[in-house]
Amino acid sequence: MENNYIVTLDDICMSFQGEKVLDHLNLGIKDKEFVTLLGPSGCGKTTILRIIAGFLQPDSGVVSFNGQNMQGVPPHKRQVNTIFQRYALFPHLNVYENVAFGLRIKKCKEKEIEEKVKLMLKTVNLSGFENRDVSQLSGGQQQRVAIARALINEPKVLLLDEPLSALDYKLRKDMQVELKNIQRETGITFVFVTHDQDEALSMSDTVMVIDKGVIQQIGTPEDIYNEPINAFVADFIGESNIIDGKMIEDYKVLLDGVVFECVDKGFAKNEAVDVVIRPEDVDVVEPEKGMLRATVTAVTFKGVHFEIIADVQGFKWMIQSTDISYVGDHIGIYIEPDAFHIMKKSEYSGMFGDYSTFSDEIEQLSDVNFTENEVPADE
Repeated sequence: MENNYIVTLDDICMSFQGEKVLDHLNLGIKDKEFVTLLGPSGCGKTTILRIIAGFLQPDSGVVSFNGQNMQGVPPHKRQVNTIFQRYALFPHLNVYENVAFGLRIKKCKEKEIEEKVKLMLKTVNLSGFENRDVSQLSGGQQQRVAIARALINEPKVLLLDEPLSALDYKLRKDMQVELKNIQRETGITFVFVTHDQDEALSMSDTVMVIDKGVIQQIGTPEDIYNEPINAFVADFIGESNIIDGKMIEDYKVLLDGVVFECVDKGFAKNEAVDVVIRPEDVDVVEPEKGMLRATVTAVTFKGVHFEIIADVQGFKWMIQSTDISYVGDHIGIYIEPDAFHIMKKSEYSGMFGDYSTFSDEIEQLSDVNFTENEVPADE
């Protein structure tokens, strides 16, 4: 790979008990970048983190830092620190001593330790907490102590293994902003592991989507969301209607027997394709004004919009609209040309994008399932 990366993994393979976890994986991480490894449980993302940290040695392939092969270099000699899902703070030490621990191991002078600890606590918004017992801290505060303890050793790379998973929803949102701010202020490269697409999209400079030990796509959050490379990425990054289609010619796609204008080109004439349409890009109109016609099978109130499941010729679409529809309504669907994203067929084709199962779950589990006689009262 190119040598302008701070960390590179070249042709990495890794198996556990004969099961392949990473399959000839290649990636590069740039200096001062916030990179997120995103994928479902078991896809290999934590294994990648542990290989970078030096806790695991790959079966084959090369790990390099600034072009230097890390083969045989132990974790404590790599310019890397790791924050795990459980923060592993020392319960017998207060906040100050937890943060100072790494500097004491290095036998730094007390004045230097004091200056750096105060700076780090200020960076993570914990000034004044020096003497606090860590057991008296909230989850978010404990996480900030863990971040300060990791950053005080001035690593080139900070590895974060799902550090927000134990926090409640609002605190997670707050800490997403906090982590991004800390990364910008310190200029340290962050490599963040998560299975939460919202975290990946909101925090990252670069997202690497992984499945079955293989990187499916690398790009900015905008690129990954707007231009997914296959059905797995499209489905994993947000909700997606993924429908079988055919590219009649450049800028024309056949879908459910109707030819639509689109903005895609470069496919073979009449090539079978996967068509991605995001739920927020579908407009609900009167049946006679629609390009397609559908029947509403479920509606869920989501606060800022209604989530509508609609049957189009036996295929269940998801639609997100600020206008309510009711179960049993016949509606029209209108789609602008730039709302279509055309993808080549892949091993994931046909596996995602139909909300039949999702619709059944909504009917059983939804707190609010509107029918024509169940309109929510105005507050």
